[in-house]
Amino acid sequence: MVDSRTDQAIDGYRAPQVCNLVGITYRQLDYWARTGLITPSLQQATGSGSQRLYAFPDIVQLKVVKRLLDAGMSLKKIRKAMDILRAELESESPLSDVTLLSDGKTIYAAHSPSELVDVFRGGQGVFGIAVGPVQEELVGEIHRLFPDRAIPGEREVKASTATGH
Repeated sequence: MVDSRTDQAIDGYRAPQVCNLVGITYRQLDYWARTGLITPSLQQATGSGSQRLYAFPDIVQLKVVKRLLDAGMSLKKIRKAMDILRAELESESPLSDVTLLSDGKTIYAAHSPSELVDVFRGGQGVFGIAVGPVQEELVGEIHRLFPDRAIPGEREVKASTATGH
């Protein structure tokens, strides 16, 4: 496809290709674009016979929406989460700029390996604890305080932390 304003080629994906890649129907894609959930960044439909043209980041976001739907999240909640993330991240591609987790009831956004927030609760932080490092720390502390004491299960702790399990 060629941009009529610049006569340069535009690399993008038309609706049938996008539907096939994402695993959604054309009606879903059309509805999402018309209602502003995710719009094509390369070319909007401008009337009868014109085609939307999606960039790769658009398709990534569409696939994330599809996965959230498959996880049991409602489209209404997904739309609300995207609006919140767009504002919070000051981005039109909020699903490309964050890692999302969902339990089907809420959506959590991981902005970094150490930050996880509940999107619907105004960015309320969620506290996570990796148990392996806590066990290692405790074994070390016990050895420091009680050098002669055997620790039940210590071998399992060392083995599981060495293998990452």
